[in-house]
Amino acid sequence: MKVIEIIKKYFPELSESQKKQFDQLHSLYEDWNSKINVISRKDIDQLYERHVLHSLSIAKFISFSPDSKILDVGTGGGFPGIPLAILFPECHFNLVDSIGKKITVVKEVAAAIGLENLTAEHQRMEKVKGKYDFIVSRAVAQTKQLYIWAHQKVTKEQRNDLDNGMILLKGGDLTQEMKEFGRRYIEKDLPEYFEEAFFETKKIIYVPVF
Repeated sequence: MKVIEIIKKYFPELSESQKKQFDQLHSLYEDWNSKINVISRKDIDQLYERHVLHSLSIAKFISFSPDSKILDVGTGGGFPGIPLAILFPECHFNLVDSIGKKITVVKEVAAAIGLENLTAEHQRMEKVKGKYDFIVSRAVAQTKQLYIWAHQKVTKEQRNDLDNGMILLKGGDLTQEMKEFGRRYIEKDLPEYFEEAFFETKKIIYVPVF
């Protein structure tokens, strides 16, 4: 099976342009990974399953409305932001990370595939300016820490069916981490969306901010 096939398996409505953009990711990340360790070296051959498809699980949870603004905190090499920006070309994504060389990779990959709805900042999350509909991240920080900070960055203006807030990709037992949130969050197990074994312990955590 070609590496791109796993994406088309779960997202069959991709345009030809989107297919091309996704298809380009493997060689680009392989090249950058040889210079900078952006992705675990054992994971590069599993890029589409463990990084791209994992990122796109957010798109199974919500279909962002046009003009939505999404902030990807601690994006690393561009996940989940780059795959989501490909899938939602009418939304704007700002990807931030405190490590400059990773943001360099993000900018170069986005330019190489012609992503025009994405910006990238070498910045600590508490210094990011602007307001966003959603904050997304992948295994970056404790939910409480992100939640405290997110109040300053999430707009009260609603444009999506889902209330503005945080959509976080996490794994394992989150009972203690989420205890103080009571019923104020939604937890989705990714095997509801994907059948591959990699996703068995993976989850989406959604927390509305207001």
